[in-house]
Amino acid sequence: MVTKIAPSVAQQAPPNGHLAHPAAGDGDDSAAINAVTGAARDHVWVHTLTWNEYEGGGLHVFDRGEGSTIWDVNGKAYLDGIAGLWVVNAGHGRAEIAEAMAKQASKLAYANAMNFTSTPTALLAEKICEIAPGDLNRVFFSSGGSEAVETAIKIAKQVQAMRGFARRYKIIARRRSYHGQTMGALSLTHNKNEHWFGPFMYGVSHVPHPDRYRSDFGLEGEAADVMAARYVEQEIESQGPDTVAAVIGEPISTAAGVHVPSPVYWQMLREICTKHGVLLIADEVIDGFGRTGTMFATEQFGFVPDIMTMAKGITSGYAPLAATVVGEKVYEVFKEQGTTPLGHLLTFGGHPVSCAAALKNIEIFEREDLVKRGADTGA
Repeated sequence: MVTKIAPSVAQQAPPNGHLAHPAAGDGDDSAAINAVTGAARDHVWVHTLTWNEYEGGGLHVFDRGEGSTIWDVNGKAYLDGIAGLWVVNAGHGRAEIAEAMAKQASKLAYANAMNFTSTPTALLAEKICEIAPGDLNRVFFSSGGSEAVETAIKIAKQVQAMRGFARRYKIIARRRSYHGQTMGALSLTHNKNEHWFGPFMYGVSHVPHPDRYRSDFGLEGEAADVMAARYVEQEIESQGPDTVAAVIGEPISTAAGVHVPSPVYWQMLREICTKHGVLLIADEVIDGFGRTGTMFATEQFGFVPDIMTMAKGITSGYAPLAATVVGEKVYEVFKEQGTTPLGHLLTFGGHPVSCAAALKNIEIFEREDLVKRGADTGA
């Protein structure tokens, strides 16, 4: 969501650490603007824009940003109400992130992610394990949230098989959930346009989402959350514990209306999954990097997942990057087996330039205490 803001606000000086730009409208070139908007209209497939919206003036082309303000090519200022798409957590115009990326690109543009890694990739993995909750200490990098979820699915299934549970292939997700748009992630997403894209991945079932106000069980408050957690265990037992690989959910789901469950919900899920040998996946793609008042939303609920996905705010949108992080109990099966890798690879996983952006982004978070500031102000 973007909202137009008053010119007086738009012309305020950018905060420290942000790039300086001329005032909106300075040096406007109407021919160049028309060329850009024409190119966008004729050649860019904006992901969810309909043709009628293209024709009706619904296409906006943005040109620059400072903090939480962005300008379109015509010089109109907007308040970037959801930080792009829950992405630009540190704000637009962070010169030092751009400089870190340029420095890395000039030093090493790419390292083969199949068999090798790079300096910024290694340093970022170490940093993520430092700030992640509990014993999460092994990082598989990818390019976006959907890929991170795909990676989590594959890890869960392969780990269960390598542990000797070849029949544990099923994934339990939640109704009204959102986990991405690639086919595996879309299979976990409840409202998924099956009439266009089905059939989906076999072995996925959906359980009620925790909702303290409009519960599927006719309950309210913590009682509704407890019942939702019990339903997950019922689903595991109904499917057969020896067939379920993992349970996945966002700690706080945006797609389901940003309903915040009580801590007991996630603590019960942690106990249930441990009891049945099922891996618990926390999808922190949106929730992570300070969006809930702690670095990760799992900290708000007092539980540690077996697998965690993250993206979006990891670089504050300055470069595409995502990560799937696992604990030692998950990774140890690969150590014990010794000769079998994860059957999964991504060309741009852990891209050096993206990792350099993420390192600088996290440095800014820590230096400016952005997580605490967000918690204190509710921003």
